[in-house]
Amino acid sequence: MPRDACVSCFCGWRPALDSSSFAVSINSVKQSITMNINHKGGLKLNKIEKKFLRKQSRARHVLLQHEGIQAVSYPTQSLVVANGGLGNGVSRKQLLLALENSGPMEALLMPPNKPYAFVIYKTIEESRKAYANLNGKEIIDDLGQKIILYLNYVEKAQWKKLGLQALPPGLLVVEEIISSDDEKMLLESVNWTGDTDNQNFQKSLKHRRVKHFGYEFNYENNTVDKDKPLPGGLPDICNSILEKWLKEGYIKHKPDQLTINQYEPGHGIPAHIDTHSAFEDEIISLSLGSEKNYSCRAGAAKWRFHHKSAKQIKWGCEGLSSRDPTKIVMDFKHPEGVTVQVMLPRRSLLVMRGESRYLWTHGITPRKFDTVQASEQFKGGIITSDIGDLTLSKRGIRTSFTFRKVRRVPCNCSYSSVCDRQRKATLPSLPESSKEACQLEQEHVHRVYDLIARHFSSTRHSPWPRIAEFLKALPSGSVVADVGCGNGKYLGINKELYMIGCDHSQNLLDICREREFQALVCDALSVPLRSGSFDACISIAVIHHFSTAERRVAALQELVRLLRPGGQALIYVWAMEQEYKNHRSKYLRGSKTCLQDKEEINNVIATEGLLANQMSGENSEDLESSVPSTDNIKEEGCKPRKVPNSELPVHTNRTSFHSQDVLVPWHLKRNPGKDKAVEPFGLAGCPDPCPVFHRYYHVFCNGELEASCQALGDVSILQSYYDEGNWCVVLQKV
Repeated sequence: MPRDACVSCFCGWRPALDSSSFAVSINSVKQSITMNINHKGGLKLNKIEKKFLRKQSRARHVLLQHEGIQAVSYPTQSLVVANGGLGNGVSRKQLLLALENSGPMEALLMPPNKPYAFVIYKTIEESRKAYANLNGKEIIDDLGQKIILYLNYVEKAQWKKLGLQALPPGLLVVEEIISSDDEKMLLESVNWTGDTDNQNFQKSLKHRRVKHFGYEFNYENNTVDKDKPLPGGLPDICNSILEKWLKEGYIKHKPDQLTINQYEPGHGIPAHIDTHSAFEDEIISLSLGSEKNYSCRAGAAKWRFHHKSAKQIKWGCEGLSSRDPTKIVMDFKHPEGVTVQVMLPRRSLLVMRGESRYLWTHGITPRKFDTVQASEQFKGGIITSDIGDLTLSKRGIRTSFTFRKVRRVPCNCSYSSVCDRQRKATLPSLPESSKEACQLEQEHVHRVYDLIARHFSSTRHSPWPRIAEFLKALPSGSVVADVGCGNGKYLGINKELYMIGCDHSQNLLDICREREFQALVCDALSVPLRSGSFDACISIAVIHHFSTAERRVAALQELVRLLRPGGQALIYVWAMEQEYKNHRSKYLRGSKTCLQDKEEINNVIATEGLLANQMSGENSEDLESSVPSTDNIKEEGCKPRKVPNSELPVHTNRTSFHSQDVLVPWHLKRNPGKDKAVEPFGLAGCPDPCPVFHRYYHVFCNGELEASCQALGDVSILQSYYDEGNWCVVLQKV
């Protein structure tokens, strides 16, 4: 079926590709028809023409509302091509084939991950021709699916360029580090169908084949058993290549552990940091093709290395295609949110040392196409933001050889916040500054949910009735944001709504993607969605993860910013009062009295009564003094014990709270689903085979949530209530 609805996006969001993307007002449709009737000289429109005009008007409406792109009714040199973007799976070459028949162009601008493109023709007459010939034209994308283009005139093609980026400190990409003959020998040396009794044999993971040499990498705890080396060590061919790299200065230490991964197109690996306590500073990865798609000719591309400067000088690359299907884009992300996309060509070596190895996460996003530079001379390195030079590269089968050196002494790196050895054994204290608040939330909210994502999601499947009622009562066609959507259990409640989720946890959002929900990674204090764009927002079990009153109010203010005037927000937070009006919450009712049930209690703490499936933000904000103190809030039996300048208490599951600021344990179960080889997510691994993680909560007293909402100033509280151990508010933007 053709994808004939314009695909909109909220800063990277790609909605479902159907013909009912967003409701368009009758007036806007009439205006579109009137404009196009004028173009036709007042002729009466038939049914097909009317349908096309509706689609074109919808494209114009979506681009204006969600991208700020203003179409004009008169011809110009510039056109915006809806559905003709990289975000739709349309490559530069495909779009050029459709556009160039109308005349010479000055530029074709294709923003990354967006479902539209801009074309600027030499003259207005050529632009008119494209408008007439290509509107409603059907093309085939790189996946073989039909896409229908919708064109509108714009006064000027505008796009905010990103600043120049640099590689993460300590990161090095060396292109053509080995010859095509060496690549072929390396690939042929891997026996994927070998004897399963061999200790080097590794069963396939969910989305890739794996082999280990030297030491087996244990995906249960992201480390190795240093006392159990595998027989045979590293393959001989690898030893000779490593010796050569040592001699040439590309690496400083000879590795003793090798993991070989083979990725099918469309698959990737979650963002992670290799465990500090398991491996030394230097980690290197060699990117290759596969025995299935090996087709490079020996000597097709020759390179010379100037060893003193490590500078590469190209001799010739007649046989090296810039559309090589075995290259890949790897994402590097700093804890403060900076992301750098690095393209790794075939036969290139990635070297991570220092900050890039210890602090930045690295991963490969699961997708079948990567956005890359279109220039033939570009082979590898940072993907720039030049929208006049971006296209799509279809992935093929890729094999990576990742070499590490097993650590024999304790890690004393300078990055204690992500170092599994240096993390403080003592419990954290209440933060006294915004910086400390960010650190507490990063360690005891964001990191924990990334580690427990799969297990956590397996306990979050039944929607709460009153939240479902709120969503089902919204008018059909409402645009709704779920800020802190977790695994997306509320995103599909009402099919008549256009819902987008956002969360801080990439691993929870991976689950949303598997369920075909639309969601993006973001900070709840800085949501990258347009102000005043939403009819409603929900924030379920999110605000209580912020560790200061100022940050909790800031998170509420961000919800209000997203709402249009008259829009409503539903907010749930965990209550201090787990027994209210002689009614015990489900959380307390789930407690057991038998000692033998204690372990079971701890392992199933995440039940319906414990709504904790969301993330909070980590931006450092200036603290405000206008936030109301909880000391003045009506307590009605809520008498928290303050714990400033002392360790946060660890809450006993299924019991009443004795402090507002607590750490709630989560006992991780391994392989909660039915998958045979589930890889636990995480930044630095979990050496404990039965780990316990502590999540920070600020449980709210009666009246505290309302007081925080009233501090916003531009809202009215429509309803406040208590729901099974949670304080709840429905507010409206005035």
